[in-house]
Amino acid sequence: MFIAGIYSFNGGKRALTSKYPHLYAEIIKIINKVDATKCKTKISLEKTMKGKKLYNPIELNKEFKKEFKKKGWFSHKEYCNYPKQYYTKIYTEKYKNINKERFKNAYREMDYIKEKLGIEVQLGKYAFMVYNVCAKMTIFNKLGLIDTGVEIVPIKKLANEMSTGVSYFEQFVWDLEQRGISNIDIPVLIIGIDND
Repeated sequence: MFIAGIYSFNGGKRALTSKYPHLYAEIIKIINKVDATKCKTKISLEKTMKGKKLYNPIELNKEFKKEFKKKGWFSHKEYCNYPKQYYTKIYTEKYKNINKERFKNAYREMDYIKEKLGIEVQLGKYAFMVYNVCAKMTIFNKLGLIDTGVEIVPIKKLANEMSTGVSYFEQFVWDLEQRGISNIDIPVLIIGIDND
């Protein structure tokens, strides 16, 4: 794979190249090592693409994980202790035993962390891209785990060869530009990827 687009959100490129130039070089090498052609294994059942061979995001994620792991990157789970004081009295009395079990192992996970750089590889639905940059990365920053982020996403051309509903770099960049930057946002480099 290769880098087809770069968008610097809240000074993401400047932060990455000044704090983590060695990790940025590593990320580029990892992206270039991922062989997406062997991940074109999903046969579409969708009406508009019935029988078409598509990129399988699960297989692509496995390839990224293999390459990041080789370079010492690790995922991090942050277990959630959800507040219960906001439930109504009726709900609490009715479901007091169920709620303990329901949220027992709830967590948020960052795909890859090294030093204080967090990376998410998002090959799925649009809402997850926005969540990663505008919520998850700020949470992991507040927890002291990261200070800069990288979001790796497909460009439109690659997304067209995946299931419908997969978001893409161009759409994500447009939305971030329209949203603007908040005082809690951390620097994030958005990388759009494509296959050779």
